[in-house]
Amino acid sequence: VILKKYSPIGELSEFAEEYAETLNKTTGHIACITDKDSVIAVSGASKKELLEQGVSTELEKIMEDQENYISKENNDIAVPITKNDNKERIYNSQVIYPIVSDGSAIGSVILQSKDTKTKMSEVEQKVVQSAASFLGKQMEI
Repeated sequence: VILKKYSPIGELSEFAEEYAETLNKTTGHIACITDKDSVIAVSGASKKELLEQGVSTELEKIMEDQENYISKENNDIAVPITKNDNKERIYNSQVIYPIVSDGSAIGSVILQSKDTKTKMSEVEQKVVQSAASFLGKQMEI
């Protein structure tokens, strides 16, 4: 018998993986979907680096506070996604929206880029917001 912490969004992991791939193909940016504890889907980056890694305390706080995060400029203020990031700011621009279901944050949708010339515009923000809202609604069903 193996006991594993229940993750509501983890039940959608196959669906989340497909959604991350779609976000990556549509925007050209790295897409990640997390539950409250770990990264459950990645597209556009090394899966070994991110997939099933624990989320950073900074990302936990964003989800807990149910706030959106958008790095304003390419000035290395991107939030580390996993605990393994060792405070290395490898992403230059980033958009994070928490996935909220029944009033509680259950995960997040992240779009990010390592390219120093990339800036996240309102389009990327709306795409991530839509993804987070859609996933949240799926969990309510």
